[in-house]
Amino acid sequence: MAELKGAARRAAAFRRMREAHRTEMAEDYVELIGDLIAATGEARLTDLAENIGVSHATATKVVQRLQRAGLVQTRPYRSIFLTESGEAIAEASRSRHRAVHDFLRALGIDEMTAEADAEGIEHHVSEQTLAAFIRLTERLNSE
Repeated sequence: MAELKGAARRAAAFRRMREAHRTEMAEDYVELIGDLIAATGEARLTDLAENIGVSHATATKVVQRLQRAGLVQTRPYRSIFLTESGEAIAEASRSRHRAVHDFLRALGIDEMTAEADAEGIEHHVSEQTLAAFIRLTERLNSE
């Protein structure tokens, strides 16, 4: 994006943000599904809705979209399961979240704020910026 000028540069930045917004919900849901499975052995729709803070109906619609996208599998009267693609997205999102959270904590941000801020930043940070966060976090933590 550095070689673009003026309107083309701004348009590229806005396109990147629109793409991040488009994938943000899917990333949050598959990450939470993976976390629930790891913590309790299953991801139930009720737990998903409660943890995301949405109605059961909203969670159902999102899970149906995730299923159509090939990220989760559901079985009647059973839990929600991540597909291989869903697990890959969940792990990438979890890794970005952890890197941003650790960076903010290394800067001295309190735990609650770092956790809340990381939840938004993780979806919008570029790979280049994320790599810089990781390098700086390592440097700050080694001092």
